[in-house]
Amino acid sequence: MVEELNSVQVETPEVGDVVKGIVTKVEEKQVIVEIENCKHSGIIPISELSSLHVEKASDVINENDELELKVLKVEEEALVLSKRAVDAEKAWDALEQKYESKEVFNAEVKDVVKGGLVVDLGVRGFIPASLVEAHFVEDFSDYMGKTLSLIVVELDREKNRVILSHRAVIEKEQNEKKSEILDSINVGSTIEGTVQRLTDFGAFVDIGGIDGLVHISQLSHSHIDKPSDVVEEGQKVTVKVLGIDRDNERISLSIKETLPGPWANVTNNVKPGDVLDGVVKRLVSFGAFVEIQPGVEGLVHISQISNKHIGTPQEVLEENQEVKVKVLDINESDKRISLSIRELEETTKASNEDLTNYQAAQEESSSGFQLGEMIGDQLKKLK
Repeated sequence: MVEELNSVQVETPEVGDVVKGIVTKVEEKQVIVEIENCKHSGIIPISELSSLHVEKASDVINENDELELKVLKVEEEALVLSKRAVDAEKAWDALEQKYESKEVFNAEVKDVVKGGLVVDLGVRGFIPASLVEAHFVEDFSDYMGKTLSLIVVELDREKNRVILSHRAVIEKEQNEKKSEILDSINVGSTIEGTVQRLTDFGAFVDIGGIDGLVHISQLSHSHIDKPSDVVEEGQKVTVKVLGIDRDNERISLSIKETLPGPWANVTNNVKPGDVLDGVVKRLVSFGAFVEIQPGVEGLVHISQISNKHIGTPQEVLEENQEVKVKVLDINESDKRISLSIRELEETTKASNEDLTNYQAAQEESSSGFQLGEMIGDQLKKLK
């Protein structure tokens, strides 16, 4: 409808029309606007300001703001307008494009509700709790006002339903980073990492965005019962890459390969003639292998096990038995050490004989007379 007013063409908008207006007054529950070339003023109820709940109109609108509005009702004194309807129309078109292209965009968290987060995209966008992070989050209160990178994972215009995900963005970035790491490392590489978690069969180590497994057998040169015996979560470690399965994104690592071997510089600590404590690890037909240091075993040949003749080592020794051994010879380059138990038995036997003789001598002297004196006394009596 068009009217002539003071030679100026004035239009009366109809329901459904989109008009432009300037905010002239912001009240608590509504906003007053002046519509260009219109004799009516406009009113925007607080419920029509945003797709989200608004407590006070001044929270989202200021005086002199220029707005694009949709006419909801035409009354004698004013037009009832909606900013929310115009924003939603624009938002749906943009969201459909983002959904099709899987575009990543940023949005500020406007509300924390039960079950997730809410953002204002011109329409209400919801991020379910399970789609906020790749890890479990117990308290979402810190997310209020935070800007998140998002993608649209579900869109239903008829139901006014917009489901968003921040987790999908994170996982995409993580996968891209994994691919970069997998392409940058090679078998044999030595790199730094951080122990992420421990299991019964080994330790998972983060090497910069992707986890590799250090099997329990690759944690130490010596035997261990559980990974926590040698490493702990959060510990910085040096690892060697043993294998890469790029298709399944699996990396095999070793800590043991980065550590000095148990035989390295063994002669600095062990020398011929040393008497050491050891543990019988294996019994074979020709002798016994005794561990004298973690990962270092020496051979006690069957001829060096006992002073008496034995047919098999099992006659006098058993596995895991603790024994004392004497070092006879060391060949570090061939990783061979010759040990003896018998030599210590001979020393012990000799020491026992000496002790027996000493005790006998002590008893004789403590009696107060010698055998010769006793015989002399008897001869005197015969005389």
